[in-house]
Amino acid sequence: MPHRYLYIFPHPDDESFGPAPVMARQLRDGHEVHLLTLTRGGATRMRHKFGYSVEEMGAVRLREMQCVKEVIGLTGMRVLDLPDSGLKEMDPRDIEEAVAKEIMRVRPDIVITYAVHGISGFHDHLVQHAVVKRAYLELRDNGADFLRRLALFTVSENVQQVEGWVKLNTSKPEEIDCVVEVAEEDLQTMARALECYKTYQEVIRQSGVMDAIGREIPFEIFQEEFDPPLKDLGDGLPGF
Repeated sequence: MPHRYLYIFPHPDDESFGPAPVMARQLRDGHEVHLLTLTRGGATRMRHKFGYSVEEMGAVRLREMQCVKEVIGLTGMRVLDLPDSGLKEMDPRDIEEAVAKEIMRVRPDIVITYAVHGISGFHDHLVQHAVVKRAYLELRDNGADFLRRLALFTVSENVQQVEGWVKLNTSKPEEIDCVVEVAEEDLQTMARALECYKTYQEVIRQSGVMDAIGREIPFEIFQEEFDPPLKDLGDGLPGF
């Protein structure tokens, strides 16, 4: 049965640093894949290299995201303009309201966001995890029975750490509930999506993401445990 996935991340490029191959596979398998990005990512330090203001960089990255939408073939995409690097200063109820509004508009059965550690540990990632989790549970409690699963994108302990780069937070083997195997063509889609971020190529090269990513992409699943891990985020879905 086809599923409707909604990925929620704080910044442009979050969708391409790891989840993109899974998104590509899900689309190949006939599912709907939607993306909500909370900020335009204008506060990135790379704006100084190009002499852009936060607003100008945000506009550029928004255009780059339109390229990503076409490359991956997303069913739908919405990019908000909440303050990049400033989510921790916001009333979390305002962020939750924006997230809940998009969930109600898309009506996904599976929502995906960062794991609790945010992988990089950046505070925007941590704030988003908490907000999305609360919005998901609040909607479920208030009758949004189309919501079936909250999945959390993560990396495993055997991920290749790049010297001199951000130390990645990982999930323990027993915390990983699903490992999605992707094809070479899905990894190539990820590479093309990353190429869309023309202003971010230096960071992409430094991160070594294309060398670190493998054919198996791990996820935690909130309040569900699977051992052995599921092979697809839609497997064993309650109500299906």
